[in-house]
Amino acid sequence: MTVQVFIDGAAGTTGLEIASRLGQRDDLALITLDEQRRKDDTARAEALNDCDIAVLCLPDDAARAAVAMIRNDRTRVIDASTAHRVAPDWTYGFPELCGRQAVATARFLSNPGCYPTGFLALVAPLVRDGVLPEDWPITCHAVSGYSGGGKAMIAQYEETAAPPVFRAYALSGGHKHLDEMRVHGGLVHAPVFAPAVVSGFRGMIVEVPLALAAMQGREHGSDGPAVDPAQIRASLQAAYEGSRIVRVAPDGAAPAALTIAADTPPFDDMVLHVLPSPDHAQVRLVAVLDNLGKGASGAAVQNLNLMAGLCETAGLRLAG
Repeated sequence: MTVQVFIDGAAGTTGLEIASRLGQRDDLALITLDEQRRKDDTARAEALNDCDIAVLCLPDDAARAAVAMIRNDRTRVIDASTAHRVAPDWTYGFPELCGRQAVATARFLSNPGCYPTGFLALVAPLVRDGVLPEDWPITCHAVSGYSGGGKAMIAQYEETAAPPVFRAYALSGGHKHLDEMRVHGGLVHAPVFAPAVVSGFRGMIVEVPLALAAMQGREHGSDGPAVDPAQIRASLQAAYEGSRIVRVAPDGAAPAALTIAADTPPFDDMVLHVLPSPDHAQVRLVAVLDNLGKGASGAAVQNLNLMAGLCETAGLRLAG
C-alpha cells in the first residue's frame, strides 16, 4: 500500500524541497492543499488525520498546534521545527546516532537542526565512547548558506543591492539550538556556539576545535591516557561504519581549504574531517554538509524512508 504523506507548511524553504523530492516518487503519495485551503485549520486537520505520515515544516508554536489537531492513534509525525527536539516523548531523528530501528518505529519524531547535525556528528560519538569528557568546555564555530535563515534572510540576500558577505549573529549566546546540542551530545555544559551566515545560498561548515594538550592529566578512562587524534578518528569511523550518508574523510594530508561556494549544488551526505596539528596538541574537527540537505530536507526524507519501511537512501542525492 502506498504511504500517504502530508507536508504541513509546504510553502517554506524546507517544505518546498521535501515536496519536490517526494513528488517524483511512486512509492509515496502526497496529500496536497490548494492555496486557499493550506492555511485553513479545518482542511489542515483533515489532512493531518488522513495521512500516514505528517511532515511539519512550521514555526514552533504552529507545529505544536498541528500535533494537537491529530485525533487518531495512527498518524505518525516528523517535526522539522525546534519545538520537540529535546522532548522526552519524541524520538530524535538522527538515525546514525540514535539508531535506525528507533527512527523506523517512532510515532513522533523530531528532525534535527542543521547546525546540531554537524556538531553532534562530531561530538556525540566521542562523548559516548569516553574519548571526550562530557564536562569538557567545547566551542563550536559554524557558517551556513543564507537559506538557513528563512524567508526574511533570503530576501535580505537576494533583494538588496549590497547584502552582507559574512554575518555573525547570536553574539550574546542563547541560540535556540543549544539545548539540542547539549542534550543529544551527552554534555554537561552547552557549547560556546559562534554561528555565522555567508553569501552562498546553501552549504554548511561546522567546526569543533579541541586543545588536546589541555586534556593531559585529566582522569580519562581507568588509567587516564592522553587523547590522541587516532582515537578520535577511530571513534568516528566506528560510529558511521557502513553509512552511505555520513562518512569520515580518509587520513592524510589536510585539504588546502574547505569552502562554501555561491553555487554549491544540493547534496544530502556529510563528510567529517579530523585535522590534527603536527604535534597532535590540537585537532580541528570539521563537518561539511548542506544545511538544506542532511541539515533539513534530506534528513526528513531519510527519516521518512525509514518510518515507511522503504530504502533509507531513496530520493537522496549522495556522492558515489
